[in-house]
Amino acid sequence: MSYWLVKSEPSVWSWDQQVAKGSKGEAWTGVRNYTARQNLVAMKKGELAFYYHSNEGKEIVGIAEIIKEAYPDPTDKTGKFVCVDIKAHKPFKTPVTLAAIKVDPKLAEMALVKQSRLSVQPVTPEEWKHICKLGGV
Repeated sequence: MSYWLVKSEPSVWSWDQQVAKGSKGEAWTGVRNYTARQNLVAMKKGELAFYYHSNEGKEIVGIAEIIKEAYPDPTDKTGKFVCVDIKAHKPFKTPVTLAAIKVDPKLAEMALVKQSRLSVQPVTPEEWKHICKLGGV
């Protein structure tokens, strides 16, 4: 199993909005970066992703599950980009802030630190376990 991190600005699509979608989830659309696109293509049904609030909050607030693998993004008129469907899986008891991640030596190589602008990122199993522990899950 691979692990991921997906970013959303809470004023555009928040964790609470994702939770409100329930088990049917929602399409993760609007990704327009080729590296992020490749990460979406690599996602498999049943894999998990950290749900990160970007710009406002700058923190991991929960875990989402991939419920449908990559398919053409209906919001992309060029036909070049894809989306996946995700559903809320589990909230964090304690959000894990970007500031806390940046000062943690165990997370120094994390994509969130090294490739901070990438909207869909891989997370290593070691990073996953450590952040879940920090988040209380």
